[in-house]
Amino acid sequence: MEIPTNLKHKPVIVAEDYAHIDGRAAYESDAQGLSLGLAQWNDRGRVDVSAKVWRHTGEKWSRQSEELPLHRVLDLAILTCRAMRYFREEAYRFPEGYDQEQPVIDRVGLQGDAMTVAVCTGNDHIDGDITLFQEALARDGELLGERIRVLKALVAEL
Repeated sequence: MEIPTNLKHKPVIVAEDYAHIDGRAAYESDAQGLSLGLAQWNDRGRVDVSAKVWRHTGEKWSRQSEELPLHRVLDLAILTCRAMRYFREEAYRFPEGYDQEQPVIDRVGLQGDAMTVAVCTGNDHIDGDITLFQEALARDGELLGERIRVLKALVAEL
């Protein structure tokens, strides 16, 4: 299915077959494509590049399609990698899966400050949810690991 080019987000680089590889939803996903292009929020004289997940209902392109600035895509990748490492190397030391006294996992330096990576203690169901999260990471380890290996190789080439 071809990604639309007549909307505010202007695709430049596309992966129109994303539904075939969308993790556990492969071949059944409404996420039909990914694109890197010119952001829909561009103002005159300013051009930003964004990433977009294109969703299709089977009848029309969905309003639930998401567009993100590229730095946020990378920030999500950083957050994902740090969370995976935490659950692989650190969480087992705590009965609840995290240190209730110190829920901050890490501070990742970015742009002269840092992204604080922490367990969301404001979640009323965090004790159960963290277990479910950890189980899902373990279950999807092969899917995620493959993508991390590809990302690692591409970053090394840069």
